[in-house]
Amino acid sequence: MNDEFQNQHQLNIELSEEIAQGTYSNLAIITHSPSEFVIDFVRVMPGIPKANVKSRIILTPEHAKRLMLALQENILKFESLHGPINIQGEQGNVVPMTYGGPTGQA
Repeated sequence: MNDEFQNQHQLNIELSEEIAQGTYSNLAIITHSPSEFVIDFVRVMPGIPKANVKSRIILTPEHAKRLMLALQENILKFESLHGPINIQGEQGNVVPMTYGGPTGQA
């Protein structure tokens, strides 16, 4: 591609200081309808029976699939550098990704 074409299709993304801080989440609840996917990011703390949604992202089905593919690609890259990511089994203290909310239906 030539530089002129690249400059016309370049996206300038701004990241505010507040958003750059990030928000910790250890639970994602995913629901969907025919037209959208909703991902609620939650922080669950041990011994506290109530957890609040920290962020909600709403995606079209196409963008949800693009996100899944991008995550897959990046997890493979991460594991090639750092080794496999282990997920605790049923005996661990793992909350399922659909805990506390409605599950998606296909």
